[in-house]
Amino acid sequence: MENVLRPLIVIGGSVVLTVVVGWLVDFALRRADERHHETPLWGLLRRCRVPFHLVLWTALVRGSYGQAEIAKDNTAAVERGLSLILIGSTAWLVVRIAAAIVESSYARYAAVHRDPARVRRVRTQVTLIQRVVSAIVGVVAVAAMLLTFPAMQAAGTSLLASAGILGIVAGVAAQSTLGNLFAGLQIAFGDMVRIGDTVVVDGEWGTVEEITLTFLAVRTWDERRITMPVSYFTSKPFENWSRGGAQMTGTVFFHLDHSAPVHQMRDKLRDILRDCAAWDGRDWGLAVTDTTPSTLQVRALVTAKDADDIWTVRVTVREQLIQWLTEHHPYALPKITTTLAQPTPNGHRPLHLTSKAPRTGRG
Repeated sequence: MENVLRPLIVIGGSVVLTVVVGWLVDFALRRADERHHETPLWGLLRRCRVPFHLVLWTALVRGSYGQAEIAKDNTAAVERGLSLILIGSTAWLVVRIAAAIVESSYARYAAVHRDPARVRRVRTQVTLIQRVVSAIVGVVAVAAMLLTFPAMQAAGTSLLASAGILGIVAGVAAQSTLGNLFAGLQIAFGDMVRIGDTVVVDGEWGTVEEITLTFLAVRTWDERRITMPVSYFTSKPFENWSRGGAQMTGTVFFHLDHSAPVHQMRDKLRDILRDCAAWDGRDWGLAVTDTTPSTLQVRALVTAKDADDIWTVRVTVREQLIQWLTEHHPYALPKITTTLAQPTPNGHRPLHLTSKAPRTGRG
């Protein structure tokens, strides 16, 4: 009878104690979250319930397994298995706690500071810090798991002796990976590009959606995702439209006939911008920037508070100005002459005079 009750008491008691302690901790976190709404940390820590229960139960069972007298012939294997579970669940718990602290810090910073550029910079930094912490915890957990095996402990001395050679070989083999890793840290703390920035890379316009230690994802205007190594942004030039402020100046070009009413177009542009909600009112203008034998190049200059609004202003100006010219001044649109030249009064078509180069040499 004792052989049956002893395992039930050890296992059952561990389960009951885990549930009770877990409920008390969750209750305390819930009360703290209700009292301090300005601090999201307590609510985020409640996401750690599952790994916390697993760590607590595994630790209790691991500590009292000798009293349970279960599978005495395989005690070492069972204890090693419990140790592996304990190490893995502890790493899981540490990663969850670190993520809660990082997210809470970012949320409080974003609530206090209203500068979008600074908020995006901090978001990029804390995201990469969280990934670095997760990677370090994962490596330490795997190393601790391996050290629970006696064979790995015996191999430790030889591994340390050959650490120099292994380091050189690993550095050469992982040169690209290490380059991307350091490039990711440089992007995070060098403030080169941030999550949410509007960039142009390889002729593609989009918004930075995700930054990791090895790659960066850009979401284009047509919902495509461009994934590229972070080393690209440290070795090649790219356009960052959000750098130094989100305000932008845009241009719209028109190719018109030489008889186009430029002064009236300028007045119409002012009326269009007054009715355009995306225009920020900072600046505008219309000027003739170039001429060709057949057309006149007119440039409209507009401003907006960010890249999305400048796109809206440009397409609005282009559409409404072309429509206004078509309805009120169709002669101003460029034309291509396709009719034959009119005959002269004597009935002959006009001759086109051409010049010849002077002849040189003998002849």
